[in-house]
Amino acid sequence: MSSRLTVRGVVFSAIFAAISVVLSFLQVNLGFSPVPITLGNMGIMLTGAFLGARYGFFSSFLLVFLGALGLPLFDGQGGLSVMLGPSGGYVWMYPFDALFVGYFVSRIKGNNWASFLKIFLSIEVFGSLLCYVTGVPWLAHVLHVSFSKALLLGFYPYLPGDAVKALVTTLIILPIRQVYPSWKLTGTSNVTVAKLDHDSFL
Repeated sequence: MSSRLTVRGVVFSAIFAAISVVLSFLQVNLGFSPVPITLGNMGIMLTGAFLGARYGFFSSFLLVFLGALGLPLFDGQGGLSVMLGPSGGYVWMYPFDALFVGYFVSRIKGNNWASFLKIFLSIEVFGSLLCYVTGVPWLAHVLHVSFSKALLLGFYPYLPGDAVKALVTTLIILPIRQVYPSWKLTGTSNVTVAKLDHDSFL
């Protein structure tokens, strides 16, 4: 596989970054926590599942990088106030969420119930739970609360919604990837071509 990014891959990376931006506007603010319930992380799940590890990471990194520079990409907000705010720890992990979702989902073959379960678990673990590895400790740091308190404010209330988002993402990706696998969307090839020289015919 070539190390170069394809034009098609970059275009779809931008498209999925835009989808994540739009989904970030769909959120519910909880009165007891500064971290909203958002569909933004579902955009990251879709990005990794559709684009694969390489372009999933690229798309999500582009989103986070431009957001850190100040573009209003997260519910109309951007800059260091977002990256260093209560939700910052979750946002930092977005590129790695997409990377691991893309890596594992692309290796799950088939369209049966076993494949469905494997894809769902991959998205749930790497598209949802992985965010909390940095999200919860950073939330505790920003709010100056204990880790157990941060779990109550930024972990437990979000698990049911994240499971639903992982389920919906799985329902979307499973049929579509049969027609548009990640290598077709990004303009890369999963086929190894043997090079034959003149001497091989002699």
